[in-house]
Amino acid sequence: MCGIGGILRTDGGPIDPNWLNIIDARIAHRGPDGCGTFTDRVEQTIEGATRITEIAFIHRRLAIIDLDDGHQPMLSPPSSPDLQPSAQSPPSPEGGIAPTDPDLIALIFNGCIYNHRELRTELQSLGHVFATHHSDTEVLIHGYRQWGKDLEDHLEGMYAFALWDRANARLVLSRDTFGEKPLFVRWSVAGNDKIVAFASDARALAQLDDLTHNSQPQSPASPDAGMPPNTTYLERYLQLGYNWDEHTVYQSSTPANACVFTSLPTSTAEPEKILPDRPRIETSQAEFEKLLDAAVAQRLEADVPLGCFLSGGVDSSLLAALAIRHKPDLQTFTIRMPDDRYDESQHAESVADHLGAQHATLDVAINPAEDLVHLIATLGQPFGDSSILPTYWVSRAARQHVRVALSGDGADELFLGYERYMAARALIRHRRALKWIPRSWFGKWHPKSRKHKLGRLGEMARDSYVNGIIAMESIFSQRQIADLLGRPALDPVWVAPDFDPMLTLRNTDLQHYLPGDLLTKVDTASMAVALEVRAPYLDSNVVRAAVNCPTYMLAPNNSRKHILRSIAAKYLPQHIIDRPKMGFAIPIGEWFRNDFGNMRTLLLDHLSVPHPFGQFTLQRSAIDTLLAQHDSGDYDHSQRLFTLLTLAIWAQLA
Repeated sequence: MCGIGGILRTDGGPIDPNWLNIIDARIAHRGPDGCGTFTDRVEQTIEGATRITEIAFIHRRLAIIDLDDGHQPMLSPPSSPDLQPSAQSPPSPEGGIAPTDPDLIALIFNGCIYNHRELRTELQSLGHVFATHHSDTEVLIHGYRQWGKDLEDHLEGMYAFALWDRANARLVLSRDTFGEKPLFVRWSVAGNDKIVAFASDARALAQLDDLTHNSQPQSPASPDAGMPPNTTYLERYLQLGYNWDEHTVYQSSTPANACVFTSLPTSTAEPEKILPDRPRIETSQAEFEKLLDAAVAQRLEADVPLGCFLSGGVDSSLLAALAIRHKPDLQTFTIRMPDDRYDESQHAESVADHLGAQHATLDVAINPAEDLVHLIATLGQPFGDSSILPTYWVSRAARQHVRVALSGDGADELFLGYERYMAARALIRHRRALKWIPRSWFGKWHPKSRKHKLGRLGEMARDSYVNGIIAMESIFSQRQIADLLGRPALDPVWVAPDFDPMLTLRNTDLQHYLPGDLLTKVDTASMAVALEVRAPYLDSNVVRAAVNCPTYMLAPNNSRKHILRSIAAKYLPQHIIDRPKMGFAIPIGEWFRNDFGNMRTLLLDHLSVPHPFGQFTLQRSAIDTLLAQHDSGDYDHSQRLFTLLTLAIWAQLA
């Protein structure tokens, strides 16, 4: 886990150090164990003209694997045998201009390559000589030399990396399939000339608002000054609370999947294919267990203390059960929540006792208002999921004991664990009848109540197209969004249904909700305390088997997470397997009423200013109505108010 950033210029202009300073200030918290820089300049003759390309990298390191030799930016061993470095001198300068080897490769990397030892052995058999002891970063360099653009096909891991190929004056940016590790890119083009900026943080790029040709960078008084409002983003954010369809709140930056930039006009930015079309394949329970066990085992390597988050639910409990087979001294962690209704610590303790894990129930001092402002400042974007707070609290508490933790992210999406997947079928089949459910049911009842869930289905039926399916976790309805905007809203987010609406919604979640909400939440909360979190359920072999498995095996008779529960039955007591899903929730709506942790004060302070959302304009009357309805207790607008609050915090931090 680290922070990366850099600048490429192909127009012959200099890279001002202030650009790197701006990026470094935003990524510094991601890597407390080291900082390194790299610069290079290449002159090429192209069609009779001399073209100059400059590159600069900056890296902040959180050391997890090969603590001594894994410093970055990492440079390839020189191609000339006479210049080959010794094992005592790894190719990893902490800063400065690159050596003169014409075939040099430089790399900065955030994440972990779980199969790096297998790849190292394979590459050594092909003649590659390694300078480090067991750095996964160096495996990427040699892998690029061997496989070029096909490198990603060989990787099992979570990663975001930038690679400089001097011989071809080529910058390669790459991010793992689901975006476990963030990577944002922004570029300015004038003819064949480019200025490209990239970073682990979107706001870092927004602060480079003078990233244009024939201009010199200046430190802006207001980091986001002059940036036009992204109105499409605003409406999608009010619907979902996270970035949708590769958009961010900043118009000028976008998440990068697979990008190549050179001094030639052939640069590409290619979308990653997360869920390629394949025929449905039946995978047995035994095969899934084998795949999960291998995924867990791969993610247990670290040169620092490692543990496992344990909630007492089936997802994390199964991971702990598999992990303890390979690591008998496994440490597990849960936090004691301040409200008994949301506290799972006793269930987690029961699982740990059954497994024989070294378990700790951690008491944490929470300050929700202060912590939320800190997290939004760290993320640099609005975020509408209040579970980012408990995720931060458990990460902060666990970081006192370990530097790496396993989590159960992805299990619900892959193995059909959400109620809304079953409801998707009802929405499509009974849309006309559901439209008659009273509008007042949406938002009036507690989010976990049956009436609330039916009210949500009614709103979805009214908002969705006849032959489409809406993202079923919309925060505001289309009618509420129109009231906030003072005009008609954009069409709702929807996708054309597959032969099974359950799989349609699941695949939409995998491509949007998982990376946009869940993985963003975990990365932000964990990196705020320099903790690396690994998700075994997102192993590529597990994902491939799950997305291609038919629903009659994944959820027979609408039995959610049937396969995981069946596997877990071999390791865990039945009462744990049968526990209703609780979720990592907090009573945020009550805190907005009773001012627990200064949350009501924070809410009113941010929503009562003249222009609470900066360049975004929302109707004051609609906001006042939401506040009054929530205060009365007749409606539960907790998630809607939280979504507006984080938008206001972001705007006022700018």
